[in-house]
Amino acid sequence: MKKKYKVIFWIGGVFFVFFVLANFILAAYAPKMIQQQIEQNLKLKCSLGKVSLSLPFTITLEKLEIGDLASIKKISLSPNLLALLFGKIVIHGLNIIEPIINLEQFADGKLNLPVLKQGGQPPEIYLTSLNLRDGKIIFTDKKAVAEGFQVVLNKLNIKVAKVALPVSSLATNFSMSTELSNKQSRAFGKIIFSGWVDYLAKDLDATLRVEDLDLTEFSVYYGNFISNKKLSRAKLDLNSDFKAQNNILKITSKFNLSDLVYETAQDELLNLDLMKNALDLFVDAKGNLALEFDINTQLDNPALSQEKLQKIILKAAAKNLANQPPEQLIEKVSKLVDQYKGLGKELKVIFGQ
Repeated sequence: MKKKYKVIFWIGGVFFVFFVLANFILAAYAPKMIQQQIEQNLKLKCSLGKVSLSLPFTITLEKLEIGDLASIKKISLSPNLLALLFGKIVIHGLNIIEPIINLEQFADGKLNLPVLKQGGQPPEIYLTSLNLRDGKIIFTDKKAVAEGFQVVLNKLNIKVAKVALPVSSLATNFSMSTELSNKQSRAFGKIIFSGWVDYLAKDLDATLRVEDLDLTEFSVYYGNFISNKKLSRAKLDLNSDFKAQNNILKITSKFNLSDLVYETAQDELLNLDLMKNALDLFVDAKGNLALEFDINTQLDNPALSQEKLQKIILKAAAKNLANQPPEQLIEKVSKLVDQYKGLGKELKVIFGQ
């Protein structure tokens, strides 16, 4: 019995010495090696504060800075040592804490992302789980406007993990949530996306929620598609269910546009109370635009162009119009005709015709 305890003691002692030695080597040499690899591959200046090793076998990187592209407070990962013997990289639990990513699209449409050089066959990498916490992505688009349109994804949290049962399943659970804000740090909406996907089988079951989104923040993109007269406020709520089987994807959406407020032009002729635009034909008595529509596409090739989405939304709006009470629709059209008749008379007076 004593022999048994001695063997355990010596094994434990050897492991402890190995662990301390490995930690020392990592702390002394790993930061410089990692910095050099990143700089060589990304062509960006890099700095790394600390690399450490903890039990059972977790490597932690702290204070990683990659040029102006990214800064990360902490990264920890647990590689599978047995898989390394077979030339594969399997990582159990990749944790990324407080990353800040600066993405920029230039006027020519290119992004500020570095292009990796292809040097031989890259190693196979398998990730069993990902946990990104308290992240931030700052996106600046100089293609949309010369001075740069900016939107910030704050409080970004992402969790991805393979389902536990059945063991043979390749399905992966995921969840993502973020809060949007503008250049002035004003929050204007939330996005929540969660569900599961089995990409090999081309199956998906997920839900996307967009809450209290101030749509006017994206006016540089939609132009006058939503309104010919500039909106000063418009709140969007969206609930979409994504269901795919054998690559056939159906997206069922409930779209609600509310709190529509239009800017008043200072030079508006004789302060005429003209109808803002044709969008008003589609809203209900409370001024809300509620639409329901389906999108049929493929999981591995969604092909959702802006033109296609516009057609789908306009078709849903037409259906909404057809479902309105006839008396309500007649009243709206009558007001529109009367207002434009009034405008014609006033223009004749102004130009003496």
